[in-house]
Amino acid sequence: MDKSADYITEEKRKSLEVELEDLRGPKRREILASLEYAKSLGDLSENAEYHQTREDQGKLEERIAKIEQILQFSETVHGGGGEVIEIGSKVTVQKDGTKEEKVCTIVGSEEADMVAGKISNKSPFGEALFGKKKGDKVSFKTPIGVVNYKILSVS
Repeated sequence: MDKSADYITEEKRKSLEVELEDLRGPKRREILASLEYAKSLGDLSENAEYHQTREDQGKLEERIAKIEQILQFSETVHGGGGEVIEIGSKVTVQKDGTKEEKVCTIVGSEEADMVAGKISNKSPFGEALFGKKKGDKVSFKTPIGVVNYKILSVS
């Protein structure tokens, strides 16, 4: 696996495809209907509803373009499970000097969610873990200094 490539999981690809279908269909029709209604209110230069709807339309089209780009250029991975840490790997680590264990999953940058324990492969922590195995030690720089972890398990 190329550490610098853009990856998404099958689960994320499916959710993006569902979102794209919704945005292209019902959401687009809803905005067009709102736009028609706002136009019917008269003078467009001072029509706040019209301007807001146009702004909403711009955001919708921007999101559609972003999802299309992600789906086109991201490689879909089918989960980790090997001995070497890669996209989809579930990793248990322990910070040096503590007994506290952290469990995280390495994901592509589009899926990163620290609260859910999903770490981007492009983050400093993700880059440090990528390609390592159980028992390896990793370190990376943070704003408060260098942090060291030991990899306890990979699945």
